[in-house]
Amino acid sequence: MSKLIAVAGKGGTGKTTITALAIKYLLSKGQTPIFAVDADPNYTLGDALGIKVEQTIGMLREDFFDERANIPAGMSKEAVLQRQLNVALHEGQGIDLLVMGRQEGPGCYCYLNNVLRNFLDILSDDYRYVVVDNEAGMEHLSRRTTKNVDLLLIVCDHSVKAARAAGRISTLADELDLKVKKRYVVLNRTPDEVTHEVIAEIDRFGLELLATIPTDPEIADADAHGNSLVGLPDSILSYQAISGALDNLL
Repeated sequence: MSKLIAVAGKGGTGKTTITALAIKYLLSKGQTPIFAVDADPNYTLGDALGIKVEQTIGMLREDFFDERANIPAGMSKEAVLQRQLNVALHEGQGIDLLVMGRQEGPGCYCYLNNVLRNFLDILSDDYRYVVVDNEAGMEHLSRRTTKNVDLLLIVCDHSVKAARAAGRISTLADELDLKVKKRYVVLNRTPDEVTHEVIAEIDRFGLELLATIPTDPEIADADAHGNSLVGLPDSILSYQAISGALDNLL
């Protein structure tokens, strides 16, 4: 059975970077195959992993919604949609990536979402790890029929306001009835010393700080040039920080 790592956080906190570095760690430990899901509408995980994204679930969903009347007689809607979903799976070295893409348009998507939910659950069983880059609302996690999360990483930057937002995301996970075995805060782009006020805010929500990730010029340079983070040297500061933390958990 696969293990699910979910990464969540407000936009701009660097959660996609943390997701990519966590996947880099799993690759280095031979924990393949890995199923990566980019569930953020502003999808950039493919760039961080060096995987070109040509199709998203949002694109396929809209196309299916528009063309369902043209499905040939004798062919089920589910069979057509399942085939399209498989086409949307992007293959990398040891990683398969599924990009959710934009949110739903007008109309009823209940049937399509049920097929998608089942597709994700069934597909997940073929991988050692499923790693999901979530939007802050964790909408796609809440739609899974199996809502167990082995590890939830809540990413925030170094401020009381961001730590408070991380606490609210943790509370939301409980409200969505997600079964989270372990949850931690990851402070990204931190100074040399974390302030007492930020730590106090994290503690106030009963959360534990897993790692502090320093500002890393190698990450900034890779982002600026659109390069994969997975291909960066293991010696970079940010990877050293996240890999050391994950060593103790995984």
